[in-house]
Amino acid sequence: MAAFLKRLGLRRLVRTLAVAVVAGLFLALIGALGSGGVPLVPRLIYWIGLSVLGAIVGSVHMSLLGEASLGVQSPWLRGLVIVTVLTPIFMLLNWLLSGRPALTSHNLGPYLGVTLVMTSGMTALMMLAGHRAALTHAAPPAAAPPRFLERLPPRLRGGDIYAVEAQDHYLRLHTSKGQDLILLRLSDAVAELEGIEGAQTHRSWWVAKDAVEQARRGDGRATLTLKSGVEAPVSRAYARALREAGWY
Repeated sequence: MAAFLKRLGLRRLVRTLAVAVVAGLFLALIGALGSGGVPLVPRLIYWIGLSVLGAIVGSVHMSLLGEASLGVQSPWLRGLVIVTVLTPIFMLLNWLLSGRPALTSHNLGPYLGVTLVMTSGMTALMMLAGHRAALTHAAPPAAAPPRFLERLPPRLRGGDIYAVEAQDHYLRLHTSKGQDLILLRLSDAVAELEGIEGAQTHRSWWVAKDAVEQARRGDGRATLTLKSGVEAPVSRAYARALREAGWY
C-alpha cells in the first residue's frame, strides 16, 4: 500500500483530494443535476463523496495509463484519452448513486456535462501537479568543469590532472598523459582548479587527492607519491591540514 501511494505521489494525491472536496461542496451548494430538493447534509455527503471517489479513481487511472504512455508522447493528448475513458465510468457511477433514474433527452445532457467537467478538472489537476513535481525533482544542472582544464595543452586534454608544480614563472603540469609547461602563477592555477578535489601541499605544489598512491613520512616531513611515480613534497606549513583531511 505504501509503495502504491508513493507511486501515485502522496502529496499530489492530497492536493487533488482537497480540490475534489471543494468541487463537491460547490456542486452540493448549487444543487447540481436537480439535487437542490435534497436536504443539505445528505447533499453534501453525496457530492463530496462522489468527487473524492472520482479523484481517487482518476489518480489511479492517471498513474496506470500514464505509465503505459498509451503510445502517445504528448502528455495533454494522453490526458484527453484518459478523460474519454473515465467520463463514461463516472457517468455510470453518478447514475447508480442517483437511484438509477430513467435517462431521457432532458437529463442525459446534464449528466454527461457535469461528469465531463469533473473528469476534465481532476485530470487537468493531476497533470499539472505531476508537471510541477517533475520540475521540483528535476536533476540540477551539471556543474561547469574547472576553468583550468581550458589551459591544458592539446596533447594533455582528456587526461587526469595529478599535480601542478611551480617552476620560476611557469607551471609544470603532471597528468595521466604526461607533462608539459604553461605560463601561469600557481595562485591563479589553484583558484581555477576549484571543482577538483585537491590541495596545496607546498608553496610550489598543488596535488589532486585522487592522484596520491602513497604517503611517506620521515625526518619530520612527508612526501606524496603520485600515480605517475612523481613525488610531491609536503611542507610543514601544509602538513597538519593535510593530515587532518585524511591525506595520510
